[in-house]
Amino acid sequence: MSVTNEVPQGGVDEQTGRWVLVATILAASMAFIMGSALNVALPAIQESLGATGSQLLWIRNAYVLLLASLILIGGSLGDHFGRKRIYMIGIVIFTVASVICGLSPTANFLIGARVLQGLGGALMIPGSLAIISASVPPARRGRAIGTWSALTTIVTVAGPLLGGGLTQIGLWRGVFLINVPLALISLYALITRVPESYDESAPDQLDYAGAAFTVAGLGGLVFAFIVAPTREAGFADPSVIAALVIGVVGMALFIWQEARIDHPMMPLSLFKSPTFAGTNLLTFFLYGALGMFSFVLSLNLIQIQGYGEFAAGLSFAPFSIMLFLLSRWAGGLVDRIGPRVPLIVGPLIAGVGFILTGLVGLTEGPAQFWTTFLPGLLVFGIGMGITVAPLTTSVLGSVPTHNAGTASGVNNAISRAADVLTTAVLGAVLLLGFTAALRTEISGLDLSQEAQQTLIANSADLGATQIPESVAAELTGDVELAIKQAFVDVFRTTLFLCAGLAFVSAAMAAWLVEPQLHDMDAQDAETTPEEQQV
Repeated sequence: MSVTNEVPQGGVDEQTGRWVLVATILAASMAFIMGSALNVALPAIQESLGATGSQLLWIRNAYVLLLASLILIGGSLGDHFGRKRIYMIGIVIFTVASVICGLSPTANFLIGARVLQGLGGALMIPGSLAIISASVPPARRGRAIGTWSALTTIVTVAGPLLGGGLTQIGLWRGVFLINVPLALISLYALITRVPESYDESAPDQLDYAGAAFTVAGLGGLVFAFIVAPTREAGFADPSVIAALVIGVVGMALFIWQEARIDHPMMPLSLFKSPTFAGTNLLTFFLYGALGMFSFVLSLNLIQIQGYGEFAAGLSFAPFSIMLFLLSRWAGGLVDRIGPRVPLIVGPLIAGVGFILTGLVGLTEGPAQFWTTFLPGLLVFGIGMGITVAPLTTSVLGSVPTHNAGTASGVNNAISRAADVLTTAVLGAVLLLGFTAALRTEISGLDLSQEAQQTLIANSADLGATQIPESVAAELTGDVELAIKQAFVDVFRTTLFLCAGLAFVSAAMAAWLVEPQLHDMDAQDAETTPEEQQV
C-alpha cells in the first residue's frame, strides 16, 4: 500500500499517527546515536586507522560542519518540495554514508564519508518534528511530541553505552552500521504509511547563497584551527591564513545576505528580541563547551585513565540521568519565576562541574570513578538539567508563534555551529598544549635528542603517542607516565576554558534575557505590517 497523498485536513488518523512516530523516531535516533556514541569509539578508530589527533578532530567535526551549515536550508527544502520527500532523501544519503563510514579503510576516507553523512543529516533532522506537527492533529500532537522527546532522550542516554559496548568487543564499525536497519524500517513506514506535507506559505526563492556562505565561513574557520597546529609555521602558514580569510569573509557575507533578502533562512529581525539574542548567545557558548567536553573526556578516560570503552560510555550516564530527571521540573520554573534565573544559575553550576572534572589527575581506573570523575559529572548534569528546558522554552517564547519553527531551527543551527567551532578552536589548544606539556615532561628524562624529537613529532596523536623504539626498556615506564601527565595537564586547561565559556553564557543570560516572557503574539499584533517586515 503506497501513500502519496497529502495530509488530510484535520490530520491523520491515530493508526497512521503511530507510523509517523515510528518513522520520525527511528530516523532521528540515527542522528542522536552519531551525536552521543561516536565519541566513545574515537580512540579505537584512531588506533585502527592510525589517525592523528588532527584527523580525529576532522572525523568528529566533518559531520557537524555540514550539519551546522545546511540544517536551515534543509528545513526550507522540506517546506518547499515536501517534508516527507526531503526527509527520505536525507535518510538515504545518511544511511549510504553510514555504510561507507563503517567500511572505511583509512582515516581520510572516513572523513570524506562523514562529510556525506552531514549532508544527509542536514536534510533529515529538520523534517522529524516538522512531519509530526504537520501530520498529527492538535488534540494528539502534544502527546506525540512528548513520545518523540522521551524515546529520543533514551536513545541519547543509551548512545555512549551502545558505542562503548560495540567498540569494546572490537566492532567500532557497528556504531555506523547500526543505522542501516533503523533506516530501512523508517523508510518503509514513510513510503507506505506517511502522507506528504508542504508549507503553502513557503517562499518561492530559497536561500542557497546563504547556505553557500555558511559552508565557506564555518569551513574556513574550522580548517584553520584544526590544521594550524600541524603546520610548522602554525597560524602564519599561508594555507591557514587563507582559510581564516575565507572563513571571516564567508561569515560576513552570510550576515549581509540574510539582512538584504526578503525571505532569509536566518531572519536577523528575530534577534531584536533581547531574550532571543541572549538565549542564542548562551547556546553558542554553553553548547560549544559541551561538545568539546564530551570529546576530550572520552579520550582521557580510555587512553589515559585505562577505562574500557563500555565503562567510558557508562561514565556519561550520571550527566544524562540528571538531565532527564531535572528537565521537566526546570521547565516549570519558567512559568513560576521566569527564564532569567535558571538560565544564569544553570550555566554557573555547569561551569563548576567542568572545573571539578578538570581537577581530576591520573587515577587507577574505573574503581576510583566514584571519588574522581563522578562529582564533577553530577554537578555538570545538574547545571545542564536546570538549563536545557528553560532555554528551549525561552527561545520559542521570545518570538511570535508563527516564527516558532524558524526560531527553533536557528537555535539548533547555532548549537551545531558552536559545537564545530569550539571543538576546532579548543582542539587547537589541545594539540598545541599537549606538545608543549610533553616537551616539559620529558625534559627531565635521560632521553637522547633523537628520542625527544621523535616523541614531539608523534605528539599530534595526543594520548595515543607512540614511544620510540630507541628508548631504553627501563625508561619506557617513565615516558608513558610523561605522556599521560602531559595529557592530564592539557585536559585540565581545556576544561577550565570550557568553564569560562559556561560562565560567559551565564553572563549573556544576565545581560540580555528578560525576567519574564512576554506575550509576543499580542506585541506582534500591535505592530504594523511595515514594522513586521523590518
